[in-house]
Amino acid sequence: MQAGKKLKEKLQSTQRLLPALRLVWQSSPRWTIARIVILIVQGILPVVAIYLGKLIIDTVAASLTTADKTAAFNNVVIFVVLAAVVALLVNLANSLGQLVTTAHSQRVTDYMQGIIQEKSIAADLEYYENPEYYNVLQRAQQEAPYRPPQILNRLAQVGQNAITLIGMIALLLSLHWGIPGVLFVASLPAMLVRVKYSRILYRWQRKKTPMERQSAYLGYMLTVDQFAKEIRLFNLGSHFSQAYRRIRRQIYKESLAILTGRSLASFAVEAIAAILIFAIYSYIIYQTINGVLRLGDLVLYYQALQRGQGNIKGLLNSVSGLYEDNLFLANLYEFLDIKPKLIDPPNPEPIPHPMKTGIEFENVGFQYSTTTRKALKNINLTIKPGEVVALVGENGSGKTTLIKLLCRLYDPTQGKITIDGIDLSLFKTEELRRQISVIFQDYAKYHFTAQENIWLGNIDLPPQSDSIIQAARRSGADDVIAKLPKGYDTILGKLFDKGEELSIGQWQKVALARAFLRDSQLIVLDEPTSAMDPKAEYEVFEKFRQLIKNQSAILISHRLSTVKMADRIYVMDNGTIVEGGTHEELMKLGGTYAHLFEIQASQYM
Repeated sequence: MQAGKKLKEKLQSTQRLLPALRLVWQSSPRWTIARIVILIVQGILPVVAIYLGKLIIDTVAASLTTADKTAAFNNVVIFVVLAAVVALLVNLANSLGQLVTTAHSQRVTDYMQGIIQEKSIAADLEYYENPEYYNVLQRAQQEAPYRPPQILNRLAQVGQNAITLIGMIALLLSLHWGIPGVLFVASLPAMLVRVKYSRILYRWQRKKTPMERQSAYLGYMLTVDQFAKEIRLFNLGSHFSQAYRRIRRQIYKESLAILTGRSLASFAVEAIAAILIFAIYSYIIYQTINGVLRLGDLVLYYQALQRGQGNIKGLLNSVSGLYEDNLFLANLYEFLDIKPKLIDPPNPEPIPHPMKTGIEFENVGFQYSTTTRKALKNINLTIKPGEVVALVGENGSGKTTLIKLLCRLYDPTQGKITIDGIDLSLFKTEELRRQISVIFQDYAKYHFTAQENIWLGNIDLPPQSDSIIQAARRSGADDVIAKLPKGYDTILGKLFDKGEELSIGQWQKVALARAFLRDSQLIVLDEPTSAMDPKAEYEVFEKFRQLIKNQSAILISHRLSTVKMADRIYVMDNGTIVEGGTHEELMKLGGTYAHLFEIQASQYM
């Protein structure tokens, strides 16, 4: 039973090679064909070369006893010329092989990186909030660039060594039938050692992934501007550096222990192999001294034995290497096998345009897969067309989670969200998100030009669209951009040459412009002015109704003065809606909202 299970696992692991080779072929069919042709040529030429060497030596030896030296010399010259041609062909094949291998490997690497990126884009947001996903991603990123082309390299080596080995075995069999068997016996232990330590390295690599990620994070913190100020102000540099070195030392010790064990085992089996090979050398010399073999035969069999040993060793190394690749391909396929949970319906409903009754949350509940705590519980609210709704509450009350569900970054675990009575899951997700403009509190800062930063809000528009400047004017970003050295062509951020850094409030205006650029039915602003000064905030909200162009809007803000103008305000606490109404209604209620508003108002007295 156990043996059958192991056999099944081996067969399953062997099946990983075919998809990997398919990826190699898809990356560049022409380069793949070129490599196959070259490896066949490289496999045949060495056999031809050593046989021509034998003919040259035998012809020279025979000429020592012949009277017609001129004829003998002419015969030797023919073989020498042929040997020179073969040598040139070997050099040509090697040069072309290096060119083809390098070019093909680069194409495969770029192709695999593209697949990793496409899979990352397709992965649900839920994966990005799970640390195990990052372990899987890092392992896949380590394997994807080189493992598939390495498999092709190994298969090429298997083919090349096998072609040459067939010729060498044929020559050695003419000397003694047992010599090829001795060569295999001498080379086999090295392969077994490699297979054993491949399994050990594979298990260790999966175990050390979290440590690798931790050390990479520490190294990142020590080298980027995001943490530079605090690291210096709080004198954290040596603390983080010591933590980094501590992790790297642990990885080094574990790696060294494995590599030491493998080196000692390899030395032992190589010593045994050397003894067997020198025994065969002695047999060939003995046969030559006793006149059984001629001088040309001595050179031929010596080279055949030497090449044969190298070919068998290379063949077995390639086979054991393929076994290792098989193991580590599991890391790549583990990532590629990730399936998105948010699936578009086969026949999606069209998005209502314009909305008639609006958006409705019906008894919506949600729980993240990594926790037992419910983020949202029994949420019921409606957003009518053209209506401005505000969500207020403490951090962690569920406001941003509610927006993630509305954008279908997650599906509710309870209840449903509808547009004009149609469940969000019945729409094509891309079309749904096209109808929603969002600026989250942790908005992205793109180190591109100011124009590109805003254009990314709606890449369906031409990159030089006048709408970009209009969106910048609506958010107040136009005044900021006008003061930059190259205006809208100025690169933002300090990551690239001639980049200009903005303040947090200025970045926020650019992000707001990105949200305003999209021609959507709903705009969602999560703490849209948190980094702006009161004057800039006032300018944004003074003309808010004109800014949103009759769109529906959801505002999330801690500054209650900014949400007074909302048509309805919902107060959230611990994943539930505890109060709802207009500003005046909530103030009369004298509940949580009124209490928070009075506290904030008192700070400005």
